[in-house]
Amino acid sequence: MSAIQEKVVLITGASGDIGEATARLLARRGASVVLGARRTDKLEALAAEINATGGSASFQHLDVTHRPSMEAFAEFAFDAHGQIDVLVNAAGVMPMSPLWNRKIEEWELMIDVNLRGVLLGVAAVLPTMQLQGWGHIVNVAPVAMRGVSPESAVYHGTQYAVNAISEGLRQEHEGRLHVTVVSPDVMGLADPLAERIAASYSFERMRTRRRLAVPADGVARSIAGAIEGYGITAPMRSSARPRPAEHAW
Repeated sequence: MSAIQEKVVLITGASGDIGEATARLLARRGASVVLGARRTDKLEALAAEINATGGSASFQHLDVTHRPSMEAFAEFAFDAHGQIDVLVNAAGVMPMSPLWNRKIEEWELMIDVNLRGVLLGVAAVLPTMQLQGWGHIVNVAPVAMRGVSPESAVYHGTQYAVNAISEGLRQEHEGRLHVTVVSPDVMGLADPLAERIAASYSFERMRTRRRLAVPADGVARSIAGAIEGYGITAPMRSSARPRPAEHAW
């Protein structure tokens, strides 16, 4: 039996390209996916499609920047399934522009969604995973291990922070909680992340690099592979030695 089969997987940002592709793939492999995002019309259509093809999907409105919303999302999943095996933090925004443009509202948005959203997701599912004695948190943090480029300092800063938080989380729960950071390089222009690029030269550079972009289904396969690789069961066994948070792509 697949290590994904019968697992309960929560996916934030499930209305975006990565979240949607991940939901479809994990559902095909037997997971019960719980979808969260603000665009509930897209979630409803995606859940209906998955259920119609023999999968298991449910959805709830989710604002990852709002603590009660995130807690309600986790509670909704637990009430429906009695467990939470995996959280995939796939929500993210990328309004890139030079710091001298002082787009402070966009800075706040990136901090709230890309960083605060991850922390709130972890906080919402961690008590259940601790009681279960097992769990897996997958944080999607594009370019988390790459250098900084012009007009992307704040965006890169949020991704570096997610990487640091992921590693700290792994160290605090060694042997009881699996933590994976999936770090694709560039999203295609159709992805909601890229749609919010503010600086015109950033947009043009993204257009040029799009030919090398990792497609959303490729990122989804990395996420599925991480879950398969760990094959979480209860109880977990502690590793013989410390192991860094896994990075894919």
